[in-house]
Amino acid sequence: MRLNNTRIIDLTRIIAGPFCTQLLGDLGADVIKVETPAGDPMRAQGTIKDGMSWYFASFNRNKRSVSLNMRTPQGLAVLRDMIAKSDVLVENYKAGTLAKMGFSDDVLKDINPRLIVCHISGFGKDGPYSDRPAFDFVAQAMSGFMWTNGHDGEEPLRSGLPISDLVAGLYGSLAVSAALAVPKEQRQFKSIDICLMDGLVSLLAYMGSEQLATGSALKRSGNDHPLVAPYGLYETSDGHIAVAPSNEQIFSRLLDTLGRSDLRSDPRFADNAARMQHRQEIRSELQRDFQKKTSAHWIEALNAKGVPAGPVQTVQEALDDPQVRHRDMIIDVPHPGHGTVQMLGFPIKQSIDTPLIRRPAPSIGQHTEEVLAEITRTGTSR
Repeated sequence: MRLNNTRIIDLTRIIAGPFCTQLLGDLGADVIKVETPAGDPMRAQGTIKDGMSWYFASFNRNKRSVSLNMRTPQGLAVLRDMIAKSDVLVENYKAGTLAKMGFSDDVLKDINPRLIVCHISGFGKDGPYSDRPAFDFVAQAMSGFMWTNGHDGEEPLRSGLPISDLVAGLYGSLAVSAALAVPKEQRQFKSIDICLMDGLVSLLAYMGSEQLATGSALKRSGNDHPLVAPYGLYETSDGHIAVAPSNEQIFSRLLDTLGRSDLRSDPRFADNAARMQHRQEIRSELQRDFQKKTSAHWIEALNAKGVPAGPVQTVQEALDDPQVRHRDMIIDVPHPGHGTVQMLGFPIKQSIDTPLIRRPAPSIGQHTEEVLAEITRTGTSR
């Protein structure tokens, strides 16, 4: 689906909301980022090169910027007019803030009966924590997500990336896209409620299902899989590789590659249940073999046999990886006055209507006059 002719009012800042609207912009929507005169705080975060935050640029591509003072009646009146003539509104203020500004869902429905509004917050619009502020770190801690990382008996570990923000942005863009799939003449006002906490709870996967099924938590197992052995990270003669023998067939291929067919007759390793009981023993057996040769040797040999395996790469190595480059996951985007900004590419590949960069990240208020002139020319609805 291409979101051409879809106007989105973007009242978001930092990560979760801007990521949501960035994805919608990548898919063709006209995203109008409404900023205060001070601008999105992310404009000043990360490394600034040639006057541009590359962090900000990547999350705010394919958007236009309108600067409004929303603390004044005039600014709110302009925003109201923009909402009346748009298809979608996305915001990630603390829950309830938009209503305090005079834009509750009831008011928004009166302004635009076909509006899709997506609220993104820490804990959602209702419940005992709805009025709490939240950041990714807090959501990781409270959702159980942080607890699943690390080793049994050691402190929990956060994800190195702002995973709850990114997941909330993904869910928001999915929900908005689904709402936009309804023909415009059939649309009714829809309020979407997305929160960081819900998003991470939904990702608990087998950790969640095992807890629900047994009442007991799976032990944290570091880089080993909590349900499958000998799935994990192994040291080679010159580094580490990730090896994922996820079923009996692939485990058998792994033994063939290592020349360890003798382990098939060992009752300790007869099936996954037995290997889980003797996880350290099977790891020790395989580790001795992996240390005899290089990572490159094993990666080639394992993949040739149909055993999923790959190197542990640094961020730079991943960005330089030939597969990543072949898939155009690093793109160069000219930003007038700021040089060329490198950013991450589009993970969605399509035979037609593929995502593309139509606009670089805007300066604060760059398109205010342009957008307001368009709003004035259009009718009460689009």
